[in-house]
Amino acid sequence: MNQQNEHLKNLSEIRSLMESSTKFLSLSGLAGVFIGIFALCGALAAYLYLSLDFFSDNYYIHLSSGKIFNFGNIAFFATDAIIVLLLALTVGTLLTMRKARKNGQAIWNKAVKKFLINLFIPLIAGGLFCLALLFHHNVSLIAPAMLVFYGISLVSASVFTFNMIRYLGYCEIFLGLLACLFVGYGLLFWAVGFGLLHIIYGIAMRYKYER
Repeated sequence: MNQQNEHLKNLSEIRSLMESSTKFLSLSGLAGVFIGIFALCGALAAYLYLSLDFFSDNYYIHLSSGKIFNFGNIAFFATDAIIVLLLALTVGTLLTMRKARKNGQAIWNKAVKKFLINLFIPLIAGGLFCLALLFHHNVSLIAPAMLVFYGISLVSASVFTFNMIRYLGYCEIFLGLLACLFVGYGLLFWAVGFGLLHIIYGIAMRYKYER
């Protein structure tokens, strides 16, 4: 019986070593929480800048009519998005590196490379698509497109990391498609998708993998 347990233990260790070499397992749940908070702050800044009620007809008319399309608004939203992105990337990278060192895992290997490639190809495509929407003044579809492409990138990259990332991706895609039906409320869907869902994901990651 003891010999059988020893064999099972050895098999478990071998499986763990193989998984660590083929999957990126240093993603930090705390990073997800911070990314969600940054996104909510960015959405709040945009909301205050617009000075409109999410649930009023005026908000929908303002966003859908193209009145939002002017240099001042675009400059503000671009700056807001860049700040959120830089904060998310910086904090996410630092916390992930800290977790990798703590667990004695490599910060850069084939698994990380494959994860990033599968993550950024859909993201770059989505970013270019959103620029095309902006060029054609289809501002109301940018938030749904961002959510859908981000969800696709998470599903694509989930093969090389925790399965939980895949479910987050499914939620983002569903939310983006739902936002296509309510195009006047893209900022609200954006806040839920990039803010609230990330916080829930981060808490779930810490509870399941980092206790």
